[in-house]
Parts: sequence; C-alpha cells; structure tokens
Amino acid sequence: MAQRRVLLSWSSGKDSAWTLRQLRLDPRNEVVGLLTTLNGEFDRVAMHAVRHDLLRRQAEAAGVGLWPVALPSPCSNEQYEAIMAAQIEKARRAGVTHVAFGDLFLEEVRAYRERMMAGSGIELLFPLWQQPTRELAREMQSAGLRAWVTCVDPSKLDGSFAGREWDAGFLRDLPAAADPCGENGEFHTFAFAGPMLGQDVAVQPGETVERDGFVFADLLSA
Repeated sequence: MAQRRVLLSWSSGKDSAWTLRQLRLDPRNEVVGLLTTLNGEFDRVAMHAVRHDLLRRQAEAAGVGLWPVALPSPCSNEQYEAIMAAQIEKARRAGVTHVAFGDLFLEEVRAYRERMMAGSGIELLFPLWQQPTRELAREMQSAGLRAWVTCVDPSKLDGSFAGREWDAGFLRDLPAAADPCGENGEFHTFAFAGPMLGQDVAVQPGETVERDGFVFADLLSA
C-alpha cells in the first residue's frame, strides 16, 4: 500500500518522465500530481517551451493530474521562490508527503531545492540521483522512452540539434563534452512515448527559432 503521496516536479522532458516510471516501481509511492512551471506570457513550459495543450495531453497520457504554475515574465528569483513556496504549502494541505525531482548530478541544484524545502514538512526524493548519464540514456531509450529536443543552448551545443528526436543517432552525434541527458543545460526535451505513458502523444515538429540566446524547436499536435 502506498505510504507516500508524491508530487513530481515535471518539466515535460525525458528525465521527468523516467522519474515517474521509477517512482511507480516502488509500491510505497502514489504520484498524485505533476507540478509544472509555465511562462505566463507565452503559456509554455518554462525553458522547454512546450505548448500548454501538449503538456495537458502528456499528463492525461501519464494518468496523473497536472499542477500548472504560471510565472511572470520576466520573473525574479524572489518572485519565483514566493510562488513556489505557496505551491508547496498548497501541496502540504492537500496531503502531499514528498516532492520528487529528476535531477541527475548537479550538487548546487539539489542543495538549492533542499534549502528551499527546509521546514516545509515535505520530504524530497531524487530517484535518478548520480546514475551514470550515458548508461541512463541508453536504458531510457531501450525501454521505449522517446522524446523530441525542444530547446538547445547554442553556447554549449550546436543549434542544429534542436528539433531532432533524442534517439541513438542523437547520442552518437553529440560532442564528447556534451552530457547525453543534457544535465548541464545543453538541451531540453518533450517526452512523447514511453512506459510511463498510457498512449503516445502525437506531435510533429514546427518552426525553429532563436530567441533570448536559445534555439527553440516548436512542437505541434499531429
């Protein structure tokens, strides 16, 4: 029987999707919501730039309720922390006991999350923590996880990688210095198929644009 009511930090990408799969392998966990921040001006997932309607379809395919949080644009760190603190308090009142993250190895990111959640009464889970990312990427793909690359930081990876599928060919073409899971911010993804989704989310590539120092590849409903 589930002993943990888990709210999962959900970016719409492959690591979030794989975290959902890992959480469900443990019978102690009941994933009760997917917490996603959106750019309030564009109504798209923050950084990943995924349209809100695709995010909804993805959550429906995952069989978990969506907790969307609109952020102002621009959003200061103080605003972000106040908004998220309110969401965590809302989660606590709703009976959430744990919040899970798909972080892989960035110590400063984990330390920040732990610091922000201190005193909230909610425990943190990091199911993917310190798994070797090359092996993890292959494991995800072997299990059927499929994703589109929706955003690339051209200061870390050539912009031509935006709009590609995150597949074996993508991994082969990555420069040796780039992390296979994009954990250093090289790229971001949208998971459209995998064992954590009850059905595929049919999408097709749209326009690719460069904006605010990033290359974004739009995704449209197919």
